[in-house]
Amino acid sequence: MKIKVHVPLAERGVIAISGDSARDFLQGLITNDIRRVSPTCAIYAALLTPQGKFLHDFFIVEHKERLLLDCKRDRFPDLIKRLTLYRLRARVEIADESDKWEVGVMLAGDDGSETLPAGTAKTRFDGVSYVDPRHAGMGERTIRLIDPDDTFPTDTDQLEKNRAAYDALRISLGIPDTDRDLIADKSMPLESGFDELHGVDFEKGCYVGQEVTARMKHRNLVKKRLFPIAFDGDIAAGAVVKCGDVDAGDVRSTTDGRGIALLRLDLVEKGGLTVEGTAVTPEKPDWAEF
Repeated sequence: MKIKVHVPLAERGVIAISGDSARDFLQGLITNDIRRVSPTCAIYAALLTPQGKFLHDFFIVEHKERLLLDCKRDRFPDLIKRLTLYRLRARVEIADESDKWEVGVMLAGDDGSETLPAGTAKTRFDGVSYVDPRHAGMGERTIRLIDPDDTFPTDTDQLEKNRAAYDALRISLGIPDTDRDLIADKSMPLESGFDELHGVDFEKGCYVGQEVTARMKHRNLVKKRLFPIAFDGDIAAGAVVKCGDVDAGDVRSTTDGRGIALLRLDLVEKGGLTVEGTAVTPEKPDWAEF
């Protein structure tokens, strides 16, 4: 029996949003429908610029009638600043609670347990655990109160192996990473698969950047996509992908002969992609609809 692998995500933190208007406040800002969030359902969502470009992504869960945002810790100042600007007179409290909570993920193991649908949440560890709303194969994320007497394992070698396994799984599934695959104020959510990864709701109504996002969807204006790629040898993040003499895109994150790259769809279809002479093979993710 294979036990689930625990991976602490030290780069993630928690922002708590509470108050009588908390849900209405977020509903007018984020790409997903906050009404879906409950003690048994978590969502993935993003905050965009008015021009529809990516700024922040996060997971949202409910815990004791408050909303907890699992997001990148080093980008908290900008996210909190933007949320505060939008708050105006809304009865909402926004607090950085990263000193209270730790975020992690439990990678699925062959332990005979049933794989629950993406987004399934439950109260656990005096916090919340939830199946990654983007893709159930990404494991069960956890937000739990920090307890000095009950923390994740601290064996450095094992932690590095666990983290490498998590990153390899993410890349193999083509799931974008906030820092390595998405570029703030530049990436477009539909080019990054946000809709197919359950991060955009086209029926919820207005939110910041909604008009541009809907136009790209309904007018079929997505011309580039993030793809998992396979290659032999080493390719550095940031390398330019070529189709003959034409730039086809660029590589984002990589690990052990696999990576994620933003590529032009027409040149993916044409084939013959390379990076400095090394053949690159794009792979369509199992969740993609294009």
